[in-house]
Amino acid sequence: MLYHAYEFTHAAIAPMRQAAKLSMRMLRDPLNPFAEGLPARTTAAMMEMFVSATKRYGKPEFGIDTVEVDGEQIAVFEEPVIEKPFCTLLHFRRDGAAARKDPAVLIVAPMSGHFATLLRGTVQAMLKDHEVYITDWIDARDVPLSEGRFGLDDYIDYVRDFCAALHEIKGERPAVMAVCQPGVPVLAASALMAEDKDPHRPASVVLMGSPIDTTRNPTEPNVLATTRPLSWFEKNVIVTVPFPNLGFMRRVYPGFLQLSGFMSMNLDRHVDAHMKQFQHLIQGDGESADAHNAFYDEYLAVMDMTAEFYLETIETVFQKHALPKGKMMYRGARKVRPEAITDIALMTIEGEKDDITGRGQTAAAHVLCPDLPGAMKFHWEQPEVGHYGVFNGSRFRNSIRPRIVEFLAENRGGMLAARLARAAKAAPLRLVADAAAPEPAAAAAAAAAAQPAKPATPRKPRARRTES
Repeated sequence: MLYHAYEFTHAAIAPMRQAAKLSMRMLRDPLNPFAEGLPARTTAAMMEMFVSATKRYGKPEFGIDTVEVDGEQIAVFEEPVIEKPFCTLLHFRRDGAAARKDPAVLIVAPMSGHFATLLRGTVQAMLKDHEVYITDWIDARDVPLSEGRFGLDDYIDYVRDFCAALHEIKGERPAVMAVCQPGVPVLAASALMAEDKDPHRPASVVLMGSPIDTTRNPTEPNVLATTRPLSWFEKNVIVTVPFPNLGFMRRVYPGFLQLSGFMSMNLDRHVDAHMKQFQHLIQGDGESADAHNAFYDEYLAVMDMTAEFYLETIETVFQKHALPKGKMMYRGARKVRPEAITDIALMTIEGEKDDITGRGQTAAAHVLCPDLPGAMKFHWEQPEVGHYGVFNGSRFRNSIRPRIVEFLAENRGGMLAARLARAAKAAPLRLVADAAAPEPAAAAAAAAAAQPAKPATPRKPRARRTES
């Protein structure tokens, strides 16, 4: 009934929304002699705020048409590579022969309420040096019930299939970037492929703000997931998609509930932003108003998740902590063993002020891969950024991205792993702890987790670093 009530409310206020749009246009019409008066500007601003608050936000466009490569503007084209019921593997093809020589990177976007377009800035930044592919997840309300279920194991299978596709396209093992929630299924997929000695396994994996071990510095969302039994979530937040949506009768965790949770975490900030927007509209500050609208057009565009994926993620990641405890199972019959990872380079990135994924939760991945050489492990904690700053914004572009590019280049196609294997075979030596420079106390947890080591052949130490 909750979803039906939501749809009914949208339908019921549609006439009022149209009336508000008409009133807004009339009040701002240049032919209106009172348009520049304070009463008209104030009333028009109120009408626009009402329209923005009540309209349905559809899936935004990536809108990436060009990218600068070596000082030259190159055209970018979106091309679907693989189309699955719940996801499309989307390729941002850069025009020109020079662009096609760059390595490929698979960005695994989170399936956590927002569309993959939330990573628009991440894609733009990585396009300068890479052929970028992204998992463009499909709103569950638009997937017919006949397509079957989609759970955490299916997510893992999708990651494996996409890695195989990129390997076949590019002829080398791919690089994978997991942003937030996908960290667990990406690490699990990598572990399964490593254990199988799958030739399509990633050459490198970058985990960004991922909840690998939520027992470390649990945040408000982490605590919320553990304060109720799984049955409570199934009873109170899982609903059925109403007619006439394509996913009619599919059980989902609706995006509008997820959005309410997002906004409640920083309600004062959102209220303040909308109050400022109201003032900008009255004052005619179009630039500030447009910036506000651009952000909220993206932020308020949400998608539904399948009930099975949501519930399995809550149980596996946040309640049972199955992966860090060594108890995560794939298809109920096979244990996920991250310790099998020996030649997939691992980089973890955290934000100092992340209020969604606590500090140390992502770095915990290094502890789970004890047989991965220290030279192939790297951790970075970025000061003064929250969760979204880990993968977007100026600090991502100027500080985090360069280190990702360097890390991926060093481990392209598994080159570093191959060199280390050859060195170990020629002169097997036990790896010893790296002499890292002293680190701030704030980074102690992450430093302990990564446990870097020095390879047999001399090279620059891979110490974890922090930077403003």
